[in-house]
Amino acid sequence: MNDPAKARLEAIAHAGIAALRRRDGAAARPAFDEIVASGRASPQIWLMLAQACDLEDDRPAARSALAQVLAADPANLYALVMHGELLTRDGDDRAAVSWYARALSGASGAQGLPQDLLERLRRAEAEHAAASGRFMAKLQDSLAAAGVDDNTAGPRFAEALAIVSGQARPFLQEPTSFYFPGLPQRAFYDPADFAWTAALEEATSAITAEVAAILADRAGLQPYVERPKDRPAKAHSLLDDPRWSAYHLVRDGVPVAEHAARCPATMAAIAGLPIPVIAGASPMVLFSILAPGTHIQPHNGMLNTRLICHLPLVVPDNCRLRVGNTVRTVDAGKMLIFDDSIEHEAWNDSDAPRAILLFEIWRPELDDGERQALRAMFEATSH
Repeated sequence: MNDPAKARLEAIAHAGIAALRRRDGAAARPAFDEIVASGRASPQIWLMLAQACDLEDDRPAARSALAQVLAADPANLYALVMHGELLTRDGDDRAAVSWYARALSGASGAQGLPQDLLERLRRAEAEHAAASGRFMAKLQDSLAAAGVDDNTAGPRFAEALAIVSGQARPFLQEPTSFYFPGLPQRAFYDPADFAWTAALEEATSAITAEVAAILADRAGLQPYVERPKDRPAKAHSLLDDPRWSAYHLVRDGVPVAEHAARCPATMAAIAGLPIPVIAGASPMVLFSILAPGTHIQPHNGMLNTRLICHLPLVVPDNCRLRVGNTVRTVDAGKMLIFDDSIEHEAWNDSDAPRAILLFEIWRPELDDGERQALRAMFEATSH
């Protein structure tokens, strides 16, 4: 049976849509109001009512209609972007940014979006950046008036400002295999806080001579990321790729006799360091070789109970390491100590190989009892 009421509402909707296309909010709004009054409004009708109200610059009514859309469809990209647009016109940057951010996050990776929506999302991205910039400038003015600058506040406060302004995001420990709670979320550690680093750095020349001989003949090098023999391989852009190679001195807790014998200065330099001793798992000591023009993509390490130590040895220009929001230049002879359970990546943008000595140490925050318990647990699960 025909439904005259439904047919009538469809005709009203068509008339309202035609008015929207003409950008005639005064004609479109009554049409959609009538459908809403009938109790048969869909989220799409509410969205078109919001657009009609927006054309008339009735922002409270537009927001009220958008609330109805999002009650039924919380991920509606049009409604999310429109909320941001309305708040931008209100001059409320901080509120607008939150709506733009949600819309842009929801659109990330989406395929087949309509062209008009893509254009609005591009504008939203630009507005998000502009609003973040205005917020940051205002905040910097207030801080300067209060006598706060980079020297007084320090790098942690600077990172917090970048996060709150939307210029950066928080990076936290996300180990892929084991998480130990309650440890500091700290990307880099100061090598000067460890009593053994100065002596190791003093041995740089002797260790570099040994790795130079290895680079000369490349005997014993193998891909850093290898396909496991008895488990599924995890996705990695450099899986089985010799552009990122390793020369293992101690692997899974066992010295590689031939390699260790070839590198006596290195083996002497690492003796006595707080490297975990875990049967079947640690020590882990190796030379990490990164080929020219190679990028180690962002990734997370397996555990947050250790720190990774790099002693850069052969370092051409344009080598960098990012951990979380912090990027460090890699300089020969200058230790880098970091938490690899935080997302990190590395670049060798030069035309020569980069070589570092790499090993792990216990996190200093773990007490003796915790280390004993962790050692027993890892040994029980490493076989």
